[in-house]
Amino acid sequence: MQQGFSEKKHQPGAGDAAGELVLHPDFVELEKLERLAHRMDTLFRLPIINTRVGLDSILGLVPGIGDTATLLPAAYIVYRGHRMGVPTSTKLRMGVNSAIDWVIGSVPLVGDLFDVGFKANRRNVALIRSHLEQRHSEQAQLSRWYAKEKGAPVGTPSHRSNFV
Repeated sequence: MQQGFSEKKHQPGAGDAAGELVLHPDFVELEKLERLAHRMDTLFRLPIINTRVGLDSILGLVPGIGDTATLLPAAYIVYRGHRMGVPTSTKLRMGVNSAIDWVIGSVPLVGDLFDVGFKANRRNVALIRSHLEQRHSEQAQLSRWYAKEKGAPVGTPSHRSNFV
């Protein structure tokens, strides 16, 4: 079974077919953050050099306020990571990624070229994904252990969390 999914049925009226795999709410939020990071870092492809750039790189071209404006989505990604239980050490790494992107990105021309390659938002979302996959993998293992200890077959809905 894939991480972040459960075979347990949704509550009535949830709109999903009975027995359909359901994405854990953390992974639903992660998908939203991945879309935001995509828009900020890799929305457009530059055909001549075959490199992807996003709104972060484009807004960074505006002197003074461009790089500062891109701090808002970066801060939102760090905030959502905090709300999803990312450890402090990971939040610090995310903050450093955002700070590096802002400080170096603020330097004219050199910073704009740096923004094209660094992609701090995608790095930060990857850190959140790594944490969530590890956490949910551990929860799935604990759920299987609990079911064995109680003598229930593994995967019995009454002995599993709603989401794995």
